[in-house]
Amino acid sequence: MNVSIIGAGVSGLVAGCYLQMSGYHTKIFERATSFGGLCTSWKRGEYTFESGFQWLLGSGPANPFYQLWSELLEMQSIHFITHESRMDIEVKESQGPTGDKIFHLYTNLDRLTSYLFEISPEDQSAIEKLIRSMRKMQSFEIPPMIKKIPRLLPLTQKIRYIRYLPLPFFLNKIRKETNYSFARRLKSPFLREAFELLFDGEDLPLMIIMIPLAYSDLHATGYPIGGASMFVRRLMEKYLTLGGQIQYKSTVRKILVQNHCASGIQLENGDEIPSDLVLSAADWHFTVFDALDGRYVNKEIRKLGNQKRLKVYYSLVIVSLGIRRGFEEESHFLRFPVDRDLISPDGTTYSRLEAHIYNYDPTLAPEGKTVVSISFYTRNADYWIDLRETNRSQYDHIKKEFAGEVIDLMEKRFGRIKEFVEEMDVATPATLFRHTNNWKGSAQGWLPGKNLISQSPVEPTLPGLKNFYYAGHWSIPGGGLPVALKSARDVVQIICWNQGQRFGIDK
Repeated sequence: MNVSIIGAGVSGLVAGCYLQMSGYHTKIFERATSFGGLCTSWKRGEYTFESGFQWLLGSGPANPFYQLWSELLEMQSIHFITHESRMDIEVKESQGPTGDKIFHLYTNLDRLTSYLFEISPEDQSAIEKLIRSMRKMQSFEIPPMIKKIPRLLPLTQKIRYIRYLPLPFFLNKIRKETNYSFARRLKSPFLREAFELLFDGEDLPLMIIMIPLAYSDLHATGYPIGGASMFVRRLMEKYLTLGGQIQYKSTVRKILVQNHCASGIQLENGDEIPSDLVLSAADWHFTVFDALDGRYVNKEIRKLGNQKRLKVYYSLVIVSLGIRRGFEEESHFLRFPVDRDLISPDGTTYSRLEAHIYNYDPTLAPEGKTVVSISFYTRNADYWIDLRETNRSQYDHIKKEFAGEVIDLMEKRFGRIKEFVEEMDVATPATLFRHTNNWKGSAQGWLPGKNLISQSPVEPTLPGLKNFYYAGHWSIPGGGLPVALKSARDVVQIICWNQGQRFGIDK
């Protein structure tokens, strides 16, 4: 049975691997000239610039995702590092007991506990509750029964889920806690400001940071030396080894449908490729409303398309610099205030910078040199996308001008920047959109709402359409590599179930 897969990002490659393992013949059609989608990096001279890949849930056996990654990759052959601190945050309005203005979010929970107690003994009760919750997370399998889909299990196996009931009860107790609601209970102005800045001023579920912290403590959220390109290349090589094929520079225009059954795809050049099944691992909005003309939707899907149920995740402007300096003394991830507001060409105002200093990965720059990326989140992706389409020269000009302002601010914070910049690149929402076709240049699909554990709004199938399936980082709010992996693996299990085929890993 032949399957056409749209998109050679992580979900497309993972789905292709599992389908090949399960006896299907697959071909991936990718619009770009290379694989990886959002999980990518690119060369500029001697430097390799990253798209933002900083840690992987499941890098170690303490997290269940390690089991899934290990089905596809030789995880023990990948060198992962766990940073001492998840991030450092320089506060502006207050200071710690020793006059320090930088808050360290340590990944070792014992060290984090001692550090927080030292800063604010009067907040011991709130601190203990926070740490206790993360310790509790470590006692659970998150996510539970990761290898199975409950609705595909016989009743005798579903009963086993009873032992996981304490997990949803526990998560339900803490799901409404946000960084702001937690900060309001703190007596220390320094800690209060630091927690408010965990998500750069956004009021988001604290679980977003608690889960990776809990698993960082267990060395299961490491960064792979070699970055995104190394990691996704291994997935691509696994897929090809299994007999899969990838056709690059092949933009899919339409999903072909006959009698409400997906029957193949039509490329932008007019070529039609028939197939028994179609699996889209491409942008969700494009898939539903463009490739299928919005014909197979219901009320909930329309709400998503109108952003009435969830908002699209921010897009990014990334200023990447190749600098002839070591930065050995600096934190790998630092948020710090600037002495004047930085106004982006798209109108967004930034009062602080977020610097990713890749001084820990020797594969990205020659010895004594460092890649530094400064990321800016924006909701005005359309500005960049439209400007690139209508006035390319102006687009190039303002990118260079904006990067110059960023370098000036970096110079004030770190010193000795301008004279040592050897390479520079500016990626914008137009870059993300051009390379991935992600709706509004989204960096991670949907923005998580305050109810982080609500049911996924995106189903693997569409109402009224047979032989079509969907997987990708749009499947669960927050997106990311774990979602890309799990959604692709799950959808292949569903395909095998529907076709009466044994799932490859179960053979």
